[in-house]
Amino acid sequence: MRGMAHASFSEDGNLLDGGVDLNMEQGMAEHLKDVVLLTAIVQIVSCLSLYVWYFWLLAPGRALYLLWVNVLGPWFTADSSAPPQEQNEKRQRRQERRQMKRF
Repeated sequence: MRGMAHASFSEDGNLLDGGVDLNMEQGMAEHLKDVVLLTAIVQIVSCLSLYVWYFWLLAPGRALYLLWVNVLGPWFTADSSAPPQEQNEKRQRRQERRQMKRF
């Protein structure tokens, strides 16, 4: 995590990359912290029962949830019936011509 937050500079001293903000919500650092905490908790509590290792299944479950919410869900539920902009313009011109003929 220290490497993620480390800034990198060019040879002449200009900032190339400011690093990742470790406190940023919904950032990669937050997800990495969650995995580290889950691992630590599972290892400590597994001293009591071996069934606690099943909690490790929460990590891929969370990854699938984030994939669905951020990528797949919006893609599947996108409105594909919206006509392209060019067809809308043609329809509008056609309707204007029809209205002009009526008057």
